[in-house]
Amino acid sequence: MDTLFDKSSTALVVIDLQKGIIALPVQPNEAQTVIDNAAKMAAAFRRNHMPLFIVNVSASPDGKDRLLPITDGVGAWSKAQLSADWSEIVPELDLQKDDQLVTKKQWGAFYGTDLDLQLRRRKIDTIVLCGISTNIGVESTARFAYEYGYQQIFVEDAMSSRSCREHEHTIETIFPRIGRVRKTREILGILE
Repeated sequence: MDTLFDKSSTALVVIDLQKGIIALPVQPNEAQTVIDNAAKMAAAFRRNHMPLFIVNVSASPDGKDRLLPITDGVGAWSKAQLSADWSEIVPELDLQKDDQLVTKKQWGAFYGTDLDLQLRRRKIDTIVLCGISTNIGVESTARFAYEYGYQQIFVEDAMSSRSCREHEHTIETIFPRIGRVRKTREILGILE
């Protein structure tokens, strides 16, 4: 099967499974399904002593590092809209001391963080990606990862987006060009 990867050089990267993001409506996979599938993979990666990178997005307390784009669509949230626990990782991921927590300020997890450095220091050349939102945080991270030369596996049923159309476009058009799209059960099958 072509989904085989070297356990010694593969990491799981989970994007934005945090309380504020999972509270938003998503499609086609329900947020709880995404969380449950990501949690299953996280547990399997830990059992195999493989690294986990849990990514969240958060602004500084004064909010001055937030993106304030001028757009025709939905813009950045105001500080008043964010609950105190907005950036907290969902408890189902069971964040542990050996997990790497990466806090980003942008859509993608590479820009302005030490994610690339931490992956390379661990001799990681393949990443398994999941999270919310498929076409925003996950896709932005994936595009950087592709440019940095990482092999990628995208776990379709451990992702979701604001609409089915957005999710499906990324899964069907973008991800096959820069990696392999698989299901949670396939990743778990390799790790068991």
